[in-house]
Amino acid sequence: MLKRLLNWVIKFYYLFPIQLLVNHFKRNHVLLICWLVLFAIVTGNFGNYLGIPFLFLDPVYLNQVSFESYFLVGLTLAGFTIAFHITTYISDGHRFTFVGTLKRPFTIFSINNSILPLTFLVTYITFVVKYELSNEDALSGQIILYVAGLFTGYLCMTLLLFSYFWFTNKNIFKYVVCKVDEKLKQNIKITRAGAIKKLNIAKKKQVRVDHFFSIVLRIRKTSDHQGFYDKETILQVFDQNHLNLVIIELLIFMLLLLIGTFKDVEALQIPAAASVILFLTVFVMFAGAFSYWFGNWSISAAIGLLLFVNFLVSSKSFENQYQAFGLDYGVEPSKYNIDRISQLGGYNHITEDKSNTLKILEKWRSKFPTDNDPKMVLVCVSGGGQRAALWTLNVLQHADEMNKGDLMENTMLITGASGGLIGASYFRELIYQEKLGNSVSPYGAKHLSAIASDNLNAIIFSLLMNDIFVGFQKFEYEGFEYKKDRGYAFEDRLNRNTNNLLNKPVASYKYPEKESVIPMLIMAPTIINDGRKLYISPQNVSYLSNVSDSAIYKNKLNGVDFLRLFKGQSSEKLRFLSGLRMSATFPYITPNVTLPSDPPTELMDAGITDNFGVSDAIRFLFAFKDWISENTSGVIIMSIRDSEKDSPIQATQNLSLFERLTLPISSIYENFEGLQDVTNDNKIEYARSWFKGSIDRVDFQYIPEEYARQNLSRSDELRMKNAQRASLSWRLTGREKRSVINNINTHANQNALLKLRELLSNK
Repeated sequence: MLKRLLNWVIKFYYLFPIQLLVNHFKRNHVLLICWLVLFAIVTGNFGNYLGIPFLFLDPVYLNQVSFESYFLVGLTLAGFTIAFHITTYISDGHRFTFVGTLKRPFTIFSINNSILPLTFLVTYITFVVKYELSNEDALSGQIILYVAGLFTGYLCMTLLLFSYFWFTNKNIFKYVVCKVDEKLKQNIKITRAGAIKKLNIAKKKQVRVDHFFSIVLRIRKTSDHQGFYDKETILQVFDQNHLNLVIIELLIFMLLLLIGTFKDVEALQIPAAASVILFLTVFVMFAGAFSYWFGNWSISAAIGLLLFVNFLVSSKSFENQYQAFGLDYGVEPSKYNIDRISQLGGYNHITEDKSNTLKILEKWRSKFPTDNDPKMVLVCVSGGGQRAALWTLNVLQHADEMNKGDLMENTMLITGASGGLIGASYFRELIYQEKLGNSVSPYGAKHLSAIASDNLNAIIFSLLMNDIFVGFQKFEYEGFEYKKDRGYAFEDRLNRNTNNLLNKPVASYKYPEKESVIPMLIMAPTIINDGRKLYISPQNVSYLSNVSDSAIYKNKLNGVDFLRLFKGQSSEKLRFLSGLRMSATFPYITPNVTLPSDPPTELMDAGITDNFGVSDAIRFLFAFKDWISENTSGVIIMSIRDSEKDSPIQATQNLSLFERLTLPISSIYENFEGLQDVTNDNKIEYARSWFKGSIDRVDFQYIPEEYARQNLSRSDELRMKNAQRASLSWRLTGREKRSVINNINTHANQNALLKLRELLSNK
């Protein structure tokens, strides 16, 4: 019995699929890493916080999760699988010479090399079904349709590519390969030498395989196909494989060039998951080509190439700056040094800017009865990608509608970061359009749907493909020419989502703000060079840069006025969408913007210095504390945040070795918002000591767990379990959208709405 079991184990171990899998673990670590990344993503073990798994589990195409979206993902996944087979065949086919004696060598090789692809496909489908059932409440018919789309795409691409190999594995290489590839390689000694080396391996270092699966999936003995081709035949096989690889790579590059060239066409903006898979496909094909050409020197050659590229980049041979649209990069750059910063934040500029803003304050006050001092509202919105944009718009719609428009009439200033500013800007524009007499309903649900529309597909494709391979496309704005990089992709998509309402220069808001038709809105991205804020506004606001609310004399200036700093570079022409992008710069997704200064200044997300906008609101309050205390009945700081302020304290136990090693850094990142909260609370309490009027604070918080506790029964454990916070991304799933929108109905947020109404009515 034991002997029989042992024989079965031996037979199983020396099956061709098992030996190929073992070979991958021995030699093909790069390929394994690619599969590992895909497995980690779809199982939710990588990028959950950023919503990366949802790109695969719930792919969006043309703003819809559909048969077509899954079809495109299936298409690219099959392409990646074929690339995996090709690369393995090129790298390791010579270790299994019996394959060369078969009628359809590549097809049979691929069938036996399918453990990893099939395991991933089954895993992927399992998690798609699980996700759609538990998160999206999809009907069984919808799920079947989605899975059918994935299968159809996978099957179509597989049949297409295998049809090519089916014919090229016949006699075509006798007429094409031997002629074309001979010319291709006659002067490339390293490739021919590599082929000879593979031939020697084929003769001496064969991997034992006893059985394999045939085309019809029957188990066959390798002993029935033993034999050995002569040197010329073996080299022809290698040559054929090389040519196949070259042709497939060229086809992929042509596809990328086509999509990249016409990426503005909405139909060609493929799902983000498909873009990720395409990138991995290109990576695998390059790895295969590298391995074929350089053999054992592949790693050394890769390191050398990396160092060479690094040298070229450092020497500015491949310099690729991401620009702010509307600014003139063709003139002499603006000086950015300590003296210039001090000059821009000097007494004369501050006095002038205060005087101009006081006129705006007077216009704001004139909207209310003279015998009834109004409440002044300072709206502070948090960053947080698309969830923050949707949450901010959602809160402002409910709050303003409940107060019959009084909220925006009482609002003097809007500050904040990232997605929150996008949502606030969109709502402000809707209010402005209504005042202009346009048929716009600011409180319509369609605006929530618009701001929550996918903004990631175009960005991811541009990030992974276009910025690398197709960087030659340009467009014109305000008379200046710029590259269509992923910054452009972000703005273009956001512009479409907001119905082209925000596509205007910053200066276009100067008059409506000056007349107090709409609140002032200040964007404050962070200058990487020195940590200062860059205050972007249609009004000059140098008074925000002076740290005069401190007891310490001659402090470092907090920020710089954008309009003055880049006046010579046409600062008033800055595209408003570019300003929003600069305030929402997230590492690797939306690129760091480089401004035309000397030295060049780079910008990051406003959330680095204050993710909630409270500090700038307090600075504004301090600058005009006397006027505000005399002309208002107090100040309301309305904080709209996409995170819980007092979140539960988590225990740090049972940490892994890696977690312990990264704890000093990860703890700082995880407590970043908490540290800002403490600082902002201190500033508000300090403000109560020097401001002569009342300061009330109204907080709106997005806490999905609270909504779940209040609206779901304990018996509904599955939905309770999936009541997690929406991901930090520029694409939200259907569940995440509903979570953000419904959260306004929590007891805490409803009480905040009532408190706001009470304060605005002066009761």
